[in-house]
Amino acid sequence: SGAGSVVMRRAAAAAAALGLAAAWFLRRGFEPRARLLSAAQLRRYRGAAGQPGLYLAVLGRVFDAVGGLGAPPCLCPTGRDATRAFATGDFSAAGLVDDVSALSPGQLLAVRAWLSFYSSNYEPVGKLVGRFYDENGEPTEALRQAEAAIEEALKLQAEKEQAKQQFPPCNSEWSLARGSRFWCSKQSGGVSRDWTGVPRKLFQPGSKGSHCVCVRTAGPPWGQVATGPHGDRGDLDHPQLREYEGCPPLAQQCVLRG
Repeated sequence: SGAGSVVMRRAAAAAAALGLAAAWFLRRGFEPRARLLSAAQLRRYRGAAGQPGLYLAVLGRVFDAVGGLGAPPCLCPTGRDATRAFATGDFSAAGLVDDVSALSPGQLLAVRAWLSFYSSNYEPVGKLVGRFYDENGEPTEALRQAEAAIEEALKLQAEKEQAKQQFPPCNSEWSLARGSRFWCSKQSGGVSRDWTGVPRKLFQPGSKGSHCVCVRTAGPPWGQVATGPHGDRGDLDHPQLREYEGCPPLAQQCVLRG
């Protein structure tokens, strides 16, 4: 069927839409003439006695952490831009910084999620002059690089989701008496579909390790609308797949002793 092709096109379209929207989203609510704050000014908003309030910054965007949009007061690092800590969970002095250059794609997506949360629930105040905005409130090269990295992370996320749709993870269990058991169902791997598939080892390029995935056994290969020279075999002939030794090729369950 053309189901694989449809899902593939949808995933590609979603990735494109996410990428195009990323830069817009990251600057959402921060118009060019937004209030500019220096690091010294932001430090005055840590909620201490005699200070005017609670402000926090993520990627140079400053929010009122008191909860002006009906959200509860923010229990988070205030009076500074601690973007890195939101992604890493490191709230030590070394982690409470705004340098995101070494963050992984997953951590960058966490930054984006936190920025979405604060944008939706807290009042935007302005921009922090420093790493991400210059003295005129214009984006710096560091911000452009961060935005580009987040766009790449979004694309990678979409590609991983597409791969999971093509090769959903197997169900698995292990016991001392039976050994390892792998099996497929129409819900395995958390992927709802109209086919069950058979267990196969999936190897990633350049890696000796593998993991169990469920593979379609009928229809054209993923992304194709018609069967090719291999016939009506689904993705069984994918070059990164290997059969489990001692398991019947079309069995929906494999039990490996030892």
